Amino acid sequence: MHKIELTCYAGSLTCLKAALESGADSVYVGGESFGRDTLSDEFSREDLIEGIKFAHENGKKIYVTINLLPHNKDFEDFKEYLIELNKLKVDAVIVSEPGTLITVKQILPDMKIHLSNVSNVYNYATANFWHQQGINRVVISRELSIKEMETMRLNTPEDLELEAYVHGPVIMSYSGRKLITSYLESKGKDDYSSKKKYNLTEEKRKGQYSPVYEDEAGTIFFASRDLCMIEYLDRFIRAGVSTLTIEARLNDENYVRDVAPVYRKAIDDFYQNNFEYNCSDDMLEKLKNATHRKHTTGFYLDETIDYD
Repeated sequence: MHKIELTCYAGSLTCLKAALESGADSVYVGGESFGRDTLSDEFSREDLIEGIKFAHENGKKIYVTINLLPHNKDFEDFKEYLIELNKLKVDAVIVSEPGTLITVKQILPDMKIHLSNVSNVYNYATANFWHQQGINRVVISRELSIKEMETMRLNTPEDLELEAYVHGPVIMSYSGRKLITSYLESKGKDDYSSKKKYNLTEEKRKGQYSPVYEDEAGTIFFASRDLCMIEYLDRFIRAGVSTLTIEARLNDENYVRDVAPVYRKAIDDFYQNNFEYNCSDDMLEKLKNATHRKHTTGFYLDETIDYD
């Protein structure tokens, strides 16, 4: 039985340290863009340097997200950015489209490359295609079932890692344009550089709000419920998934410190109990208390389970 990796999004240096101290094996950082000033409003270059040092001293890893949809003019700056990331010794970059993938391979031929869930890998043929292009890890689309993940694993090379989100806010869609800000505001250029947050409410489900998150690169829409797969964690492992991911983009360090230890314990218990898995009521209660948002199993099971 392969050893699973637990990874977590970190939107700040504080969250990065909280995740690694709470049991995550790795963290991924960065917004939907690239550049020294666009990792996030709360994550500077100096923070990244300190975070990488902290992670490596503790035997952990740092991945940097590059979900930019580049224009022709972006590539020169992008190449410089890659060289800097390599100097900082990041462990992998996460890309979402062919142009950035080709550029990473040209500039940093030894860099590990992960494919973002933004690229929508739904089947093993697509996963194999990306692997042939040099991808080391594919983040599986959240719309797949665990059974489909198992089929993907059985039909892909063993050295292609498969990653799946198991907890946290669910991204429903992403746009490279600042859609909400464009409609609601007509301010100067400087006002568009800051990060903005909104909520959309569903017409037929009153009181259920879907967060909308914007930074300098575009707009991300989240579902009204958070994913929670703690009861079914062993199914992911048995299906051949190699990495389980906690999405904490909208959350602070307290959320990370509440959630990550639960998943760390669940994974460790599975291996220590000879591959038998039992999710305790205490685990469910801790996760429930970590946020005011309700939980769901999304599309992973034959039937979606929403937790009240």
